This record gives sequence, C-alpha cells and structure tokens, in this order.
Amino acid sequence: MSELALAVFASETGTHLVRPPAGVRWAAHVRDFDARAYEERLAARGFRFLARSSAPFPPLLRAIHDPPAGLYVRGAADLELLSRPAVAVVGARACSGYGASVARGIARELAATGLVVVSGLARGVDAEAHRGALEAEGTTVAVLGCGIDRDYPAAHGELARRVAETGLIVSEYAPGVEPAPWRFPARNRIVAGLCAATIVVEARERSGALITADLALEEGREVFAVPGEITSALSSGTNGLLKLGASPLTCAADVLSCFGLEPPEKPAHSSELIELLPATADELVRLTGTPASAIARALVELELAGLVIAAEGVYRAA
Repeated sequence: MSELALAVFASETGTHLVRPPAGVRWAAHVRDFDARAYEERLAARGFRFLARSSAPFPPLLRAIHDPPAGLYVRGAADLELLSRPAVAVVGARACSGYGASVARGIARELAATGLVVVSGLARGVDAEAHRGALEAEGTTVAVLGCGIDRDYPAAHGELARRVAETGLIVSEYAPGVEPAPWRFPARNRIVAGLCAATIVVEARERSGALITADLALEEGREVFAVPGEITSALSSGTNGLLKLGASPLTCAADVLSCFGLEPPEKPAHSSELIELLPATADELVRLTGTPASAIARALVELELAGLVIAAEGVYRAA
C-alpha cells in the first residue's frame, strides 16, 4: 500500500507510524483510500507529497531509525533542496537578544556559503535562523509540527510566505492537523534528520531544542552548542551539551569546516566599528554609510569574538 495512505491514516488517527499497522480500521482505510484523487486535491492547494520510497526523498532523513512515511511539501523550490548539505539551527523560543543575534548571524553566514538552514518556524531562535538565511539570499527549510496548511505560530505567516518563495516548508502531517504538544518532539526528529549538523544556540534544561540535539547525536550527526553565561537559565541546556561532548560554536567556521567550506568574506573594516562604540546598530549604519545587513553581520562577529557586548540595543566595547 502507498506511503501516502499511511501518512494520511497516521494524521487522521493521531498516531506515529513507521509501517502499516494491523487491524480493521487500517484495512478499511486502505480499501476506501483513493491515492490519485487525494494527490489531485493536494496539488489544487499547492501542496506536494514526497513518499519515503521515492528517489527525491532526502537520504539522511530516510536513514534515521523512524523516518516518516513521507513529507507534505509546500514552496517554490525543487525537492532536491531537501537532499542538499544542511544545518539545523535551533534554540529557545523566549531567547535573549544575544541568542537572537547569534542565531541570525550564524544562519546568515551558513546560508551565504550555500548551506541550507533548517529550523522549525517557532518564535525566538528558529525564526531568527530563517530570517538570517533569507537576509543572505540563501535557502531555508521550515519543518512544521502541524498540518502543512497551517502557519504555526500564526504570527509567522509572513515569514512562512518568504521561506516558501525560495525554499520549502515541510511536515509529516496532512492538511487540517492541529498543532499538539506531542507533535513537536516528533517534528524535531525531522529537523535533525534532514541535517548533517545541528546547532543549539540557547536552551533551558528541558528545552525542545535539546530533544533535537539528542536525536542528532543518536544518529551520529555533528552537534554544536553556543557557550553561554553560567548564571543564565537560557544557557543551562547548551552548557550541559558541552559537558556531554558537543562541540563549542564560536564562529561559523566551526561548522563550515565539517563541510569543507570556507567562511564567506567578512565585511571590510568590521574592527573599526569598535572605535565608534557605544552606539546602536542604526547609529552605526548612519555613521559609516554601510548597509544594515553588513553592520549586523560585523556586530555578530565581534560579539562572538568577545570584543563587543550588547545590552538594550546598545553595543559597547568589551
């Protein structure tokens, strides 16, 4: 029986299935399911279904111990995008300003080299990772924990639209499936499964980002954690990962080396910004005449190098 039938059945019954179950309910579903008609309805709404057994299905995701029967897809990019070298960038929803800045800057640099940035469209670190990739005019993939027809949270509808213009939004859940707490840990295995490396920017002790990291470790993938203040609850999870053997992330080059890539060319005169501090990013744009994106990238690099600190939107020399 088709994997589409299995994916639809799992969505309708709220179950997590890797292979067809036994029982009369499944038998009745198989008997009545019209795969061609269902795919036509998907296409009419701008969605596609990528079966696990099909050639374009990403091999890294197929290799995990419980891959989805398939992925529902929306977006303009070719399905080949899901098999390109990718990095997951995940972390706290209620992240700090520093965490948001690091997530956005790292994602921007990774995307500028051609890597695909994968995250979960959630508030905080996830959203900043998608935005950073888009700023670099790179590609990003958003993995949903609800039906493919939903933007969750709804406030990220515009961000989802931008992601879908050049990248892809994917979900193992059929249209109409509501978000539920148990679906997000399941979603995280897809985030990790699509990627050769996972970066955790900020995470509390019980953060969902740690589930993504654990899943990546179980599959033998690279895991990086951004070191944080030992007194901050937002750093307890990432610092814990470092104790367990995750690689510390201090710059994009730490990740790029895993892919045999060189960091993108740094903006000129980034160190000269220190002489203009304290100042806000907007003030630095006006003072230097440099594009806002280049200023933001330079400030992230200086922060990661420990040369600059930010508080309440004001940057100061460390």
